[in-house]
Amino acid sequence: MVFQLALSAQKRWRKLNGYKLLADAIDGVQFTDGIRAIAA
Repeated sequence: MVFQLALSAQKRWRKLNGYKLLADAIDGVQFTDGIRAIAA
């Protein structure tokens, strides 16, 4: 049953926009409008 639910859900999955920046966001890097903010 769980396998069938996973197959059904997989049809609607999509890649996140900006997935390459996800590691930086987890590390606490600040972003402004999707651009990495430079600490002054």
